[in-house]
Amino acid sequence: MSNTCVRQADWQKDMVDIMRIREAVFINEQNIPPEQEWDELDSSSTHFLAIDGQYTMGTARLTKETGDCARISRVAVMKDWRGLHIGEELLKATINEAIKQGFTTITLSAQKHATKFYKHFGFEVVSDEFLEVGIPHVEMVKKL
Repeated sequence: MSNTCVRQADWQKDMVDIMRIREAVFINEQNIPPEQEWDELDSSSTHFLAIDGQYTMGTARLTKETGDCARISRVAVMKDWRGLHIGEELLKATINEAIKQGFTTITLSAQKHATKFYKHFGFEVVSDEFLEVGIPHVEMVKKL
């Protein structure tokens, strides 16, 4: 990840890159219906992009839930860039922004296979397994 950086994105300016990544990962790879991928939260969320030079290869978003609780969602890294710690850098940036914004709790809905990744960052499973868009998930929480 030598030339890769993660920066806060602007939904209006960076929408094309964010949508390209999420479409490739969620819609094309994981067969999530487009109408379930895009929602009204995009325009009011804080987004992040992982960039190497001019190429964007990962994204994540942070959304205010209620009170002092935020939610991380739509964490995605393009297939050819996985295994290079880009997801970790996106998650660190997202957690740091949640702290900066004064949140004390972060929640997320993790795909079952990714729970070990999130546990490494202090998230704890707080639900039984459930299906979301046909994929096994668990709800996870981290206190800040």
